[in-house]
Amino acid sequence: MNPLVKSADRTLAILDLLTDHRDGLTLTEIQRRLEIPKSSTYTLLVTMVTRGFLEQDAETRRFRVGIRLWQAGQSYVAVSDLEQAALPYMETLRDTLNETVQLATLDGTDNVYIAKVDPDHQLRLASRVGVRLPAYATGIGKALLGQLDDEEIRERFAEIRFVQYTPQTIMSLPQLLAAVREVRENGYATDNSEYTPGVFCIAASFSGHRGGSRAAISVSIPEMRKTPALIATTIDNVRSTAHQLSLRMGYQDGASGNA
Repeated sequence: MNPLVKSADRTLAILDLLTDHRDGLTLTEIQRRLEIPKSSTYTLLVTMVTRGFLEQDAETRRFRVGIRLWQAGQSYVAVSDLEQAALPYMETLRDTLNETVQLATLDGTDNVYIAKVDPDHQLRLASRVGVRLPAYATGIGKALLGQLDDEEIRERFAEIRFVQYTPQTIMSLPQLLAAVREVRENGYATDNSEYTPGVFCIAASFSGHRGGSRAAISVSIPEMRKTPALIATTIDNVRSTAHQLSLRMGYQDGASGNA
């Protein structure tokens, strides 16, 4: 069975075609090149114009790529640039603490991991780049939420059903807001086995110029390696690294953002 969704495949084919024709193509030219029924081609083109992924010249009637497609590309570039900028700092943090270090950004109510460096010991965090996790259940997620005001958090989580991953997982919006306020006061967030049993995480956020490029880094400590001394050292190093990254990303007042 072919898993392709026909309309989605045709939409992407149109975008591919117009990407290679910067001056644009007419409806008939697109339909003939892709051998798609004219009625279907027209419907897809109108939908993409309405959503901003294509635009149509009023005089020539040619379709070309629109601003939303450019914005999507810029988002990819921003994430790629962020990863490249952060990686040396993450490696230094890993070398200092010999623990797993991760980098994530916030997307809606989830944190999305975009980079990771592993320690040289056997107790490594079983995670991977590209994974999305609910921000309320992770330290790095709470650090990212600390960059938002309470009202925006309420709006984002208004329809969210809180899932209990471990006995320590936050299970309500009031509980989450209280935790995020504590994050802002302390300048860092923690995750005490709230998503992954036996793992303690410390995270801090940072921002770029004028609050752009918002992200957070975290260090994950296996329960059997956790000591008060290691926790204290990790907090200091994570906050310091977040501060350095804020400066690296052009944050003007030298603060690391609301971690």
